[in-house]
Amino acid sequence: MNRPVLSDTTASMPLESIDGLSVRSLADSDVDSWVAEERLACVHSLHAWTPENYRSSLRAGYWGRVLCEVGGEHGGRVVAACVAMDGVDEVHLLNIAVARAWQGKGLALQLLQALYERCRLQRAESLWLEVRPSNVRARALYLREGFVDIGVRKNYYPAEEGREDALVMRREIKLESTYALD
Repeated sequence: MNRPVLSDTTASMPLESIDGLSVRSLADSDVDSWVAEERLACVHSLHAWTPENYRSSLRAGYWGRVLCEVGGEHGGRVVAACVAMDGVDEVHLLNIAVARAWQGKGLALQLLQALYERCRLQRAESLWLEVRPSNVRARALYLREGFVDIGVRKNYYPAEEGREDALVMRREIKLESTYALD
């Protein structure tokens, strides 16, 4: 007997439909201005990615998406970014950040949903990430999205005073509907 393997039930709004924003691939020309925005958005500037983090990701061919304002005096200004690395049967979220003025509007969730679709296209059955324990908002989002704690990487992140651990989390990705034989 054939039985369906259900796809992920998370409803995904197309990124193009976010009012006043467009989505595109991260480009080298975005890096310097975006890093300045990200530093302002983080609790501490040490938490933000560096220009070299972004540029090395671009050189490696990692998946990167940005949400940009459309029109207006700052047309095209990046307001959110996401970078992920494909693995074997998995994808690893390396960074996701939203400009301070745009926080709390669901942009990180929209980027995560785009990343879930990336996972499906790559036939990746899991999405991995690390998050600072002190990043309460991000951790709450990940838990709401079905990520589970897997472990701890000790002294992983630079911090104001020394180092901070990273919580390792994983979310299983249900792939497109397929049929399996019993």
